[in-house]
Amino acid sequence: MMLEKRVAVVTGASRGIGSAIALGMAQQGADIAVLYSGCAESAEKVCARARETGVRAFSYKCNVADYMMTESTVMRIHNDFGKIDILVNNAGITRDSLVMQMTESDFDEVISVNLKGAFNMIKHTARQFAKQKSGRIINISSVSGMMGNSGQANYSASKAGLIGLTKTVAKEYASRGITCNAIAPGFIATSMTESMPEEARTAAVSLIPQKRMGKPEDIAALAVFLASEQAGYITGEVIKVDGGLYI
Repeated sequence: MMLEKRVAVVTGASRGIGSAIALGMAQQGADIAVLYSGCAESAEKVCARARETGVRAFSYKCNVADYMMTESTVMRIHNDFGKIDILVNNAGITRDSLVMQMTESDFDEVISVNLKGAFNMIKHTARQFAKQKSGRIINISSVSGMMGNSGQANYSASKAGLIGLTKTVAKEYASRGITCNAIAPGFIATSMTESMPEEARTAAVSLIPQKRMGKPEDIAALAVFLASEQAGYITGEVIKVDGGLYI
């Protein structure tokens, strides 16, 4: 198995893309720390499914925007598992609105979770990665951060910032055996896209050359590869998984 004896931390892992990544890594032998901010029951269900593959899995309630909470959560995970090998920064929220109508709090909240949350998690795991001279950091960005998207100034800015963070961390830690890459999903069939009005969803699909939305498992498959030994010479990359939406 590609990730046997590894420990993976996945934020926002109680549903959607995060849960698919957690389960995909569990299927490849990784022990899993499921971080969530909302539903404990959903997080525990992901852990239960992961344990069916024979790995260890525990859930941790954590608001990744909270610097001190992320620090204490990382310490708990290290105590429970003995180490951390893989960090997937997937936690993200949307507060969509045109710039003229967007409130300051809606902008700040999205930046805090989507961008500062990733910084917090990287900050508190980087020292251990550096000490063990190995580590895989995978940031879930978005094609919205590459091409912009009307009504998503906050979300697009957070995901563009995540790309800059990815490239900088990759440069700072490459010599220490740590890789840092970003995945940029397009439209993926999750609860987030399901909440879109039918007309908007149909219009979105019409823009995709493959004429369908992606699946969370499409993102998980790439995340598993980037976390593996086979991807050891790949760092600082932003890889789109979007059915050709942004070419």
